[in-house]
Amino acid sequence: MDYRQIPAIFIADAPGLDFLNSVATPMDQEIDWISDGEGLLGWLQQAGMVPPAVLAAMRAQSTSAEFDAVAEQARELREWFRVFVRQRKGRPLAAADVDELVPLNRLLERDERYAEIVSNETQGLARFELRAKRRWKSPESLLLPIAEALASLVCDEDFTLVKACEGVRCTLLFADHTRGHARRWCSMAMCGNRAKVAAHRQRQKEKGRV
Repeated sequence: MDYRQIPAIFIADAPGLDFLNSVATPMDQEIDWISDGEGLLGWLQQAGMVPPAVLAAMRAQSTSAEFDAVAEQARELREWFRVFVRQRKGRPLAAADVDELVPLNRLLERDERYAEIVSNETQGLARFELRAKRRWKSPESLLLPIAEALASLVCDEDFTLVKACEGVRCTLLFADHTRGHARRWCSMAMCGNRAKVAAHRQRQKEKGRV
């Protein structure tokens, strides 16, 4: 199925996990929203990770082949980090786990962030704010907000609350921030309702045998 026919999925309650969910099977066929460069640009825009003006400038100065190459790097990053998360979900991270994050730290080292003082006028009064900004020097810099989201997941999220959807064919991950931490499904609209229907059919089948 063409990823352009359906919006990307953002149900994880954690941007780093939403990135891992950029490939999924919401219907009967797998969709990879970053299967090529244009898909990566579209996903970044939907995720709100890169300002639209930056994406427009990138499109004007770079080739589709360059974006395709970055999308391939993004997919490799996604699958590498998926292994890290799946091996550790449901338990606290250990100090030794940082040794497995060398590739992510190397990517973070490329970042060129800086701060700028800006003025926001409210009711005639000037308010000054220190705003973080980034130099977008090449298509590869599009990987940096993704790397930041993955780093935030590792540093700020309680991994005991990171779960995989219990749907039979579902591959989606999420951070369970619900009260009581009883969330089981990526969403009730997808896997939750399917499970209810399947359970109802099974009960009806069992009644028919009695």
